[in-house]
Amino acid sequence: MPWHYNGSGRWPAACLAGFVLGCVALLAVLDELNPPDMTRFETRSLEVRASGGELLRVFPVEDGRLRQQVSLDEVDPLFIAMLLAFEDKRFYHHGGVDGRALARAMYQAVTSGEVVSGASTLTMQVAKLLEPRSRTVGAKIIEMFRAWQLEGRFSKKQILEMYLTLAPYGGNLEGIKAASSAYFGHDTKHMTPEEAALLVALPQSPTRLRPDRHSADARRARDKVLKRVAPLVGLDPHLAKLAADVPVASVRHVPDIVAAHAASRLRFARSNTDMVLHTTLDFVLQKRLERLALSGARGVHEQASAAILVVDNKTRTIKAYVGSAGIGEGRRLGYVDMVRAVRSPGSTLKPFIYGMAFDEGLAAPETRLRDEPRNFGGYTPNNFMDRHYGEVSIAEALALSLNVPAVAVLDRLGPVNFAQRLRDQKIPLVLPGAEKAGLAIALGGLGMTLEDLTAMYAALADDGVVRPLKLQQAGAEDHLPDHALMRPPARFAVARILANISPPEGRLVPNSATQRQIAYKTGTSYGFRDAWAIGFDGDHTVGVWLGRADGTPIPGHFGAASAAPLLFDVFDNLEKGGPAPWEQAAQTAQATSAFETLPPGLKYFDRAERLIEVGAHVASLNITFPVPDSVLEITGETTPLTLLAEGGKRPLQWFVDGVPVQSGRWARNASYQLRGEGFYGVTVVDALGQRSTAKIRAVRPRTSAPEGKLGVLTPVAD
Repeated sequence: MPWHYNGSGRWPAACLAGFVLGCVALLAVLDELNPPDMTRFETRSLEVRASGGELLRVFPVEDGRLRQQVSLDEVDPLFIAMLLAFEDKRFYHHGGVDGRALARAMYQAVTSGEVVSGASTLTMQVAKLLEPRSRTVGAKIIEMFRAWQLEGRFSKKQILEMYLTLAPYGGNLEGIKAASSAYFGHDTKHMTPEEAALLVALPQSPTRLRPDRHSADARRARDKVLKRVAPLVGLDPHLAKLAADVPVASVRHVPDIVAAHAASRLRFARSNTDMVLHTTLDFVLQKRLERLALSGARGVHEQASAAILVVDNKTRTIKAYVGSAGIGEGRRLGYVDMVRAVRSPGSTLKPFIYGMAFDEGLAAPETRLRDEPRNFGGYTPNNFMDRHYGEVSIAEALALSLNVPAVAVLDRLGPVNFAQRLRDQKIPLVLPGAEKAGLAIALGGLGMTLEDLTAMYAALADDGVVRPLKLQQAGAEDHLPDHALMRPPARFAVARILANISPPEGRLVPNSATQRQIAYKTGTSYGFRDAWAIGFDGDHTVGVWLGRADGTPIPGHFGAASAAPLLFDVFDNLEKGGPAPWEQAAQTAQATSAFETLPPGLKYFDRAERLIEVGAHVASLNITFPVPDSVLEITGETTPLTLLAEGGKRPLQWFVDGVPVQSGRWARNASYQLRGEGFYGVTVVDALGQRSTAKIRAVRPRTSAPEGKLGVLTPVAD
């Protein structure tokens, strides 16, 4: 027989070599056929972070577990030293299984009759965390094999990072990141000795040692780690004693969810496997504005919500994205992202109607037109509060947000043309059914989102091109329109008009170069369902929406009264930069835009209006405010009353109880101070002797005044 023993000792050596080679071959085949299952490590919590790296939101994996990937450079070196000293001193010197530790554990178990020490390495623990099994001898053998496989496939650094990502820390916490945040309220880059020791001890028995449930047991386990590893890691004995004297915190920190809607949006839109998404959001600004949105909503209604968007004009990156008045505000339907909700934009499209008219040479800011009840082929719009001002300039019409002039200009511009120009800029418009764009879009008769409106105003503040707003730092370049929505002269003209709109009540009008100049427009949808305010300065565009997410009206709340103050509060939280392009061009424009310098074809919007002015026909003179026989509520010793008239030939003269009222006689409005309760007779007389009279009554507030009987003293335009 060729394999007979010949007495030289070669046969056993050959058998042993064959056996070893066979084992190696078998291991190679098993390794190839049955590689480690890395699914648990690859299934990690998605992290969404602010532009500065701050954590905004973490999305759990299966069963609500928080499992965040971590790298060694994110962890305090003291913790790593303690972990290796306590769990696996020879981590960098074995191949997955520590032969010395295994032999020692077996010897101690045989001689003592029980398990005295373990032989599990960190690599073996990673293998167990990747593929959890019951604690049997067979499972331990598989863990050794898996540890050998891991050591062959990954570096020591990678294996250590796997442990830091997968180690259990009690409840739904997996990995050191989630544990440090929950138990200490901070990240893992800097840890005290007692914190590091606690996190070393917890994975040994994460349920029994949870500090938020079993603080005494957790403290004993922590102190055991401190006592054993302090001399091994060079920890000063005095510091170790001080660390052991610190009680274990028994309260688990619940991290705030910041920018909840933005994070959810990115989560569902991501097209790759990145587990960390870096946004363009400013962490500090985002938190401030979330508090501001909730405060603003509370001031409107117990079920009101609010949304805020802040955009950098040059880069079109989103600096703050507040989708509601709080994702946890159930009564306010805070889970609904109102940045992306389709709502009626109210009057917020008027600046673009006038801007396109300027751009096409149909009108100029000082072009005159009449604000009076009109019928546009069966469509009869009314102004807010049903007040009309007579002849006004387009600049005045936009500043006062008058409805009839806006519809008149859109009628000339063409609603289909206007809508198509918006669509050419990739702006989605939601129209009722399959209807074509009609004149009602001037007053909000279509659906848009706060995001799209803010993008339009950012274009108005910058180069006129409506660019998609960016929420993520990295992403594919968007295909942009090949032309601007309107040219610079038209944009600057609209911006100057919006910048001259009076700020909300209680706000000072900017009067120096050091104060922020805000160009803004408000809007209110039909039935007081949506209140809007969108504005910009040289650096930022801000969009604000207020209302109920379910579309229920909130009577009495409109853009100028509710959304505009919130808009200005947002700007108070933004840094002021340099002057805007429209501010720099203002002086030249003012010198060339006076009514007298306009070409004859631009002085009046249509022929009929010019004939009225030159005397070919004079419309009848009427007082439009106060309404005859109305009852007006007054407060204080004196209360201002606005007087408005339409028609007639100027100059006009106003009288109250037969006494002349001092006013600009070429204007169609005046102001009078009511001095107490009683009846007042108001009269206006024009240059041709026409007169109109209104008798009114002024009363002080009653505790139970009949609803609908009292008027207001100043007409409000929105």
